Amino acid sequence: MRLWRIRSSHSSSTLSTQARLFVHQRLHTGERPYCCGKCGETFNQSDHLRIHQRIHRGEKPYHCQQCGQTFVRSDHLTVHQRIHTGEKPYHCQQCGKTFSHSGPLKIHQRIHTGEKPYHCQQCGKTFSDPSNFKIVFDEHMKRSHGDLYGRLLRSGKIQVETGLLPYIAASSQEPVRASPEPVQKTSQITADKARRHCCEQCGKTFRQSSSLKRHQRIHTGEKLYHCQQCGKTFSDPSNFEVHRRLHTGERMYCCGKCGETFTKSADLKKHQRIHTGEKLYHCQQCGKTFSHAGSLKTHQRIHTGEKPYHCQQCGKTFNQYDHLKSHQRIHTGEKPYHCQQCGKTFSHAGSLNIHQRTHTGEKPYQCQQCGKTFIDPSHFKGHQRLHTGERPYCCGKCGKTFKLSDHLKSHQRIHTGEKPYHCQQCGKTFSRSGSLKVHQRIHTGERPYHCQQCGKTFNQSNALKIHQRIHTGEKAYHCQECGKTFSHSGPLKIHQRIHTGEKPYHCQQCGKTFSHSGPLKIHQRIHTGEKPYHCQQCGKTFKTSNHLNIHQRLDSRESQDHTQCGKIFKTSAYLKIHQRIHTGEKLYHCQQCGKTFSDPSHFEVHRRLHTGERMYCCGKCGETFNKSGDLKKHQRIHTGEKPHHCQQCGKAFKKSVELKIHQRIHTGEKLYHCKQCGKTFNTSAQLKIHQRIHTGEKPYHCQQCGQTFGRSDHLTVHQRIHTGEKPYHCQQCGKTFSRSDNLKIHQRSHTGEKPYHCRQCGKTFKISTYLNIHQRIHTGEKPYQCQKCGKTFSDPSQFKVHRRLHTGERPYCCGKCGETFNQSEHLKIHQRIHTGEKPYHCQQCGKTFSRSGSLKSHQRIHKGEKPYHCQPVAEPERS
Repeated sequence: MRLWRIRSSHSSSTLSTQARLFVHQRLHTGERPYCCGKCGETFNQSDHLRIHQRIHRGEKPYHCQQCGQTFVRSDHLTVHQRIHTGEKPYHCQQCGKTFSHSGPLKIHQRIHTGEKPYHCQQCGKTFSDPSNFKIVFDEHMKRSHGDLYGRLLRSGKIQVETGLLPYIAASSQEPVRASPEPVQKTSQITADKARRHCCEQCGKTFRQSSSLKRHQRIHTGEKLYHCQQCGKTFSDPSNFEVHRRLHTGERMYCCGKCGETFTKSADLKKHQRIHTGEKLYHCQQCGKTFSHAGSLKTHQRIHTGEKPYHCQQCGKTFNQYDHLKSHQRIHTGEKPYHCQQCGKTFSHAGSLNIHQRTHTGEKPYQCQQCGKTFIDPSHFKGHQRLHTGERPYCCGKCGKTFKLSDHLKSHQRIHTGEKPYHCQQCGKTFSRSGSLKVHQRIHTGERPYHCQQCGKTFNQSNALKIHQRIHTGEKAYHCQECGKTFSHSGPLKIHQRIHTGEKPYHCQQCGKTFSHSGPLKIHQRIHTGEKPYHCQQCGKTFKTSNHLNIHQRLDSRESQDHTQCGKIFKTSAYLKIHQRIHTGEKLYHCQQCGKTFSDPSHFEVHRRLHTGERMYCCGKCGETFNKSGDLKKHQRIHTGEKPHHCQQCGKAFKKSVELKIHQRIHTGEKLYHCKQCGKTFNTSAQLKIHQRIHTGEKPYHCQQCGQTFGRSDHLTVHQRIHTGEKPYHCQQCGKTFSRSDNLKIHQRSHTGEKPYHCRQCGKTFKISTYLNIHQRIHTGEKPYQCQKCGKTFSDPSQFKVHRRLHTGERPYCCGKCGETFNQSEHLKIHQRIHTGEKPYHCQQCGKTFSRSGSLKSHQRIHKGEKPYHCQPVAEPERS
């Protein structure tokens, strides 16, 4: 074959035919002899003209067998078929990246070589990509040479000057320049011609036909590009390529200053403006500047109020398309971005990037004033406002200002009551997504934040930061009034309310006020009955997490050991309170009576004695209590619940303390000793009450009559005399009582139960007091002595009645006739005269009596019993 060689100052190439030589020479001469009759465009080859004419005729003779798409040129079909086959025959020798056709490979290789062959004649700026050169150059002219671009645009002509493309020499196979002096190729095009491709549906115009095709897919919904890994489809190949890098982790664009890498060149350019501080785009209304055009367009919607993006499910509108996409993932639950290290998923890439810095420790954002560094740019902006004092976000209802827009949105939900975030497991709603995430960790048990020193884990980063101050000893927050220091600001604010007396949190149901929100939430659960904390082992529920933790320690037998007496406790707080018994320390002082306490809970209960506060109310009978424990015990009266059982005799009790005291009957244990008389008791409370006999102390006062009592329960029972309250009902006969023990004794009249036995004679009694009095018959003990006549008694009630003989006191008065009595039983018997009541029946003859003694005497008639004998008197001996 004869080879034709051409040599010139521009190039040196070898060609196989003379025709190819002629065509090649036109590159150097600029000759374009083939002209389109319709649009006037010229070509240097006839084949190129034929292909071009198919655009006017609409002819597309090449069809794809798989998807049916048609093409003007056969090489376009070949490149398209590689989408279906996945073939990428062109390889980069340096990084191994593959491409489906040669053009992108050449452009890619310029990243490694740094070659930028396209020059702006005005400022010398260079460009590497020929396919986007017209677009890039046009944008460059607008930004850097606005005045010149305006003149050219007004004149109807825009001159685009490009450098000469490099050619490949067949002999040396090395890239060479055609000439040291680039050949200037000048084309005059009008502004209309620059954007000659128009969409027929919406009228939008494009500079390139490929851009128009991509745009038309928005109207047709066609998405040709499929991701093999996740199945997502795309209409734009560039978007598909960026998405593919999410799966491969490829980040080919690197910042030369900080080393950060990006999946898109545009993201790298935007990032580089952080280092240069360049902000080319200006808002005409407020003068604010931006580093890229998209940010300016989004910003301008703040002034116009435009929100063009609508959510089809909830109707919410957005001023950015990305915000709409992120919002839609709330409805779909989609989280396409995965962390390769911990597997955590995210709904958008930005959150993943910020999260990955948690693993790398990277903090690229540094405050120039204090040197503090940040992972998240939004946190960095918020921090800078601490120095500037800027609070640009204002609430339209109450006027409160905020440093961050997210804080304003969260605040506005207080006014609207909106809680858009729902827990899928328990249905609880939250006004903030962060609160939902933290709440979900209760169900999952996740505690992702670890202390490096002690290994303790936390479900919130703030809790970890506060905990770390225990190791560092840092207490940066000081109270100005008392000088007390705190490790974080929250406890300082709550502490300051002690000085101010402020209680800003109110219960809507009972009106009680609190100094901080936590106790209010716990208090509200009293009204709602909510118990959100569940034990995974036994299913028991609790109102607070602390109660759950204590319960779990009980199951796992985890306890705090005290070295002095060996007593064990469920929590360290209980151990500290117990240790004050040994040290005698009493930190809590009552301002009214001066009494001191070692336990804060005891002090709080004592304080309510002075204030009269009784915040716990029974929903059935309305009785109020100053302790929640007392309310629970009281409610068991209505429900009849007795959850505590004795293993020895099977007896059930409403309170665990009652069970412990009962068990001492079986063991005979009496731990508490009176130092004055040596008497022993089962409980410390009984010892304290007993000691008041020696001291004469009666700390409980009746507000109505002034009577004092040594025990609080005696005062409560006494007050029912004034109120007439009788809360205890007999289910069988309906009789009511002011005391529960009286009800128990009464119920034994129906059941015939007499649980107390005399060990000497076997006699049984309904109540223990009767047994104690009876046992004195055997022992001869008579502990009650009259100070006036010296007579002694074994029964305290008889002693009281006897004393009234000396005093003349007759406290019980008949309401009808006014007669008075010194015993309540005598009054009851007397009142039956007026009422005619005769409650005692003879089982044999049916006769009724008003007194039990009369019934007993009558029954002896039927039995023939005569228990009383006359003893003969012995006559004196006669001397």
